[in-house]
Amino acid sequence: MTLPVETFFLKPQAQGTLQQQIQQMIAQGILSGRFQQGEKLPSTRKLAAHLGVSRITVTIAYTELLANDYLTSKGRSGYFVSENAPAPPAFTALPEGPDAVDWTRAIGQKFSGGAVLTKPEGWANFRYPFIYGQADPNLFDHANWRLCALQALGQRDFTALTTDYYDQDDPQLIEFIVRHILPRRGITARPEQILITLGAQNALWLTTQVLLTQRRSAALEDPCYPALREILTQSRAHVTPVRVDQDGLPPDAIPPETDVIFATPSHQCPTNATMPLDRRQALLDHARAIDALIVEDDYEFEMSFLKSPSPALKSLDADGRVIYVGSFSKSLFPGLRLGYLVGSEPFIREARALRASVLRHPPGHIQRTAAYFLSLGHYDALIRRMGTALQDRRRVMEAALAARGLTISGRGYFGGSSFWMRAPVGIDTKVLARRLQSKSVLIEPGHVFFAPDQHSSNHYRLAYSSIPSARIAAGVDLIADEIAGFGRSGPIS
Repeated sequence: MTLPVETFFLKPQAQGTLQQQIQQMIAQGILSGRFQQGEKLPSTRKLAAHLGVSRITVTIAYTELLANDYLTSKGRSGYFVSENAPAPPAFTALPEGPDAVDWTRAIGQKFSGGAVLTKPEGWANFRYPFIYGQADPNLFDHANWRLCALQALGQRDFTALTTDYYDQDDPQLIEFIVRHILPRRGITARPEQILITLGAQNALWLTTQVLLTQRRSAALEDPCYPALREILTQSRAHVTPVRVDQDGLPPDAIPPETDVIFATPSHQCPTNATMPLDRRQALLDHARAIDALIVEDDYEFEMSFLKSPSPALKSLDADGRVIYVGSFSKSLFPGLRLGYLVGSEPFIREARALRASVLRHPPGHIQRTAAYFLSLGHYDALIRRMGTALQDRRRVMEAALAARGLTISGRGYFGGSSFWMRAPVGIDTKVLARRLQSKSVLIEPGHVFFAPDQHSSNHYRLAYSSIPSARIAAGVDLIADEIAGFGRSGPIS
């Protein structure tokens, strides 16, 4: 029996090349049991015409499936589902029904329901995506990243690819961080004082777990990175939000009983404020006076394209009380999930042991690929290219915001990739965001950045890392028009 060509179709939102999509479509048909062993597939010519692709694309897909024993070829008779193809499960699934478990009682601690940053599925298809922290495919160095990934897959790096590091990290990546990344922030560290993490968020979680208990207290900025607030809430420590000003976190507002201070001095999240050197020293002095540790999240220092960044707080620390969190998520891409912790050896030793018990270590292949990309000079070239593009986008957006009279609430003097905005009083930016979405405009409402009992409903964030300069002004016009007509367009909820 020949399978009807009409049963083959490509999903509109499918990822990968056409060849890969065809392979996946046929493999899934076999694995699900829709295509049975021995059944004949449509000819390459017929399937290509049906799908609207070239015949060679289908031929290559069939050849790959032959190599993997999903298909077999019988000369001029065509292609058939192989007798050796994976068979679908023989068991019958139980019908779905209500659980007999009372999950409200069974769950000992809840982790859902907190304030989180969200973006719609398919955000990249929106014409005006003012979304923060996403990679721009027009700026990223695909070709050299691919070459580095292939190099890391080679025989020479077989050990880095396959070994279980247990609680250790790729020595090449650690060496580059020690000799190249940290000196640019004025930080000197030994390999024993560095731990690779699954991004900055994982670094903050590890730090919180090691340093805080139910009997200890933490101070964090308000507004702040929402995921950090959730991490601290889950730790059950006593948490005090401290409202930031134009220079970031004010040291004298930190309670004296604080054990750990979380701060973003170089680029406050989300206001973009940069803490001056005299306040950095005051923060260190205050931490020393109350015997507190400081966790410095330096998540965006590579984006300081307006002027050279200030030295990291860690570089000014003579006591060993600052724990430094770095990340490659903004400078490379967020899906990479690579960050790092820098701290005194006793702390890193405990963080390393905790990481090993949870996930062992970040994948060796990812670490080695990043090490090659960094050490071969591709990383610095990418940073320069991104800095040039972001500076141009910032200039265009700043002019567009000024032309339409939109209010910038927080201003980063060193660069970054976003503006912290304030809408007129009475405008709920959650509603504003929903209305703009229908016009292919994405903004980020600001309420999630604030402590629950102190939140502001009229702040929002506009990022320019994922939108080309040519579209910025038109997008800002749509935002300004929606704000201007907010009170005249019916209900605001």
